[in-house]
Amino acid sequence: MTFSRRDFIAAAVLGSASLRMQGQDRSQQPSTKPESGTGAGKRPIIICANNGYAYLDGAYVFLKNGGDTLDAALQVVKGPEDDPKDDTVGLGGLPNEEGVVELDACCMHGPTRRAGSVGGVRNIKNVSLVAKAVMEHTGHVMLVGEGAERFAVAMGFARENLLTEHSRKIWLLWKEYYSTKDWWGPGLADPHWQAPEKPQSELWRERFRRLQERAADLGIEPEFRRAAIRRVVFPPTGTIHCSALNQKGEISGCTTTSGLAFKLPGRVGDSPIVGAGCYTDQDVGSAGATGSGEENIKVAGAHTIVENMRHGLSPHDAGMDALKRIARNYNNDMNKLRFVDLTYYILRKDGTYAGVSLWQGYSVGNPHKIAVHDGTLRAEIASPLFSGYSQEFPPFPPIPEDLKKDSEYLR
Repeated sequence: MTFSRRDFIAAAVLGSASLRMQGQDRSQQPSTKPESGTGAGKRPIIICANNGYAYLDGAYVFLKNGGDTLDAALQVVKGPEDDPKDDTVGLGGLPNEEGVVELDACCMHGPTRRAGSVGGVRNIKNVSLVAKAVMEHTGHVMLVGEGAERFAVAMGFARENLLTEHSRKIWLLWKEYYSTKDWWGPGLADPHWQAPEKPQSELWRERFRRLQERAADLGIEPEFRRAAIRRVVFPPTGTIHCSALNQKGEISGCTTTSGLAFKLPGRVGDSPIVGAGCYTDQDVGSAGATGSGEENIKVAGAHTIVENMRHGLSPHDAGMDALKRIARNYNNDMNKLRFVDLTYYILRKDGTYAGVSLWQGYSVGNPHKIAVHDGTLRAEIASPLFSGYSQEFPPFPPIPEDLKKDSEYLR
C-alpha cells in the first residue's frame, strides 16, 4: 500500500468528520453503505468475527430456545477451534517460531459477572472451553502455560498434537525462506524503528519464485500455495471473537486464538486479557477484537469500548474512539500505522451493534467483516477509520505493478 503523509492527513480528517454520520444507531441518518449495524436493536442477537459465520445458525437456534448466552458464544467459536482447515485458532493453528501451536482464550459471563482465561496453552484444542472451566471450577481468573494444560487434563480435556501437516508445511516454508523476518529485535513502538526499504522488482520476483518452488517441494497443494505464501510473507494474527445477547438482555462474550503466527514461544496477545481482547459488562454490553494484539493491549480496547458505551457513545463511536487511541500512540505516523490493523466487534445491551476497523482490510478485495445473526444471518463490512489497506508486520513492501498479475494470492 502506498500512502503519503498528505493522504494520511486527508483520510484522518475525513474519518474524524464522518464518525457521527457512520454511527450504528442511524435512525435519523439512513445510509445505503454496506457497513455493519444498519439493522440495530434486535434481541436475541449474536455477532462474531467472520470466520464464525458458518456456526451462527445453530448457535442462534440454541440461544433463541433459552440457551445460556456464554454457551451460545462458545458454540460459535468452538467450530473454528475444531476445524483443522482453519489455521487461525485451535487445531491446525499456525505455530510459534519453534513449530509449536500455543493457544489463548478468554470468556466473560454477563449474568453472573464471572470471567475465565488461559494463555500459552499447548496440546489442548478447545481452549475457549478451558477458559470457561477456569471460571467455573477455580477461584482464579487466568491460568497459563503448563499449569493451564495440566488443569485442562484434570478437567477431562484430551491432549493431542495440534500441528496439522498443512500448518507444519507453512511453518517450514517460513522457517526456510522468511524466518529472518521474525519478531526479534526492536518492535514497531521502538522510537528507533525504521520502515524497510522497498526492494527492486527483480528481488521480489526471485523471492516469490523460490517460495513457489519450495511450497511445491513441501507438498503444499497447488490451490493452497499462494495462500500459504501469503501467510509466510504476512504472518496472520488469527482470532475469533463472539458476543451473544438473549431476549432477556443477558449478554456474554468470548475470544479464542492461536495467536500471532511464528511468534516467540510464550508470547501472549490480547485475546486472553480481560479488558483487551474481550470484555463484557452485564449493565452495558460486550466487545472483542481481532488483529494487532500488542496494540490492543496498550489501549485496553474492549474495556475502553464498553466504558465509552456506558458514558453514552454509540457502539460505532465507542469503537472508533479506541481505534483513534491506537493511532494516537503512534502520533498518527502513517509509516508505522500501515503495519497495524484491528477489528472490533461491539454489542450493546439493547441489541445495537457495530463492527469497526483501523483499515478497510488487509488487502484489496478482502474487507474486514463482521458476522451477525438476529434472525437473519449475514456478513457486513466493518466501518474503517482509515481508507486503504494495511500491511501486517513484519512488513513487506507492495508487489511491483508488473508482478501483480502473477500474484493474485494477495487478493
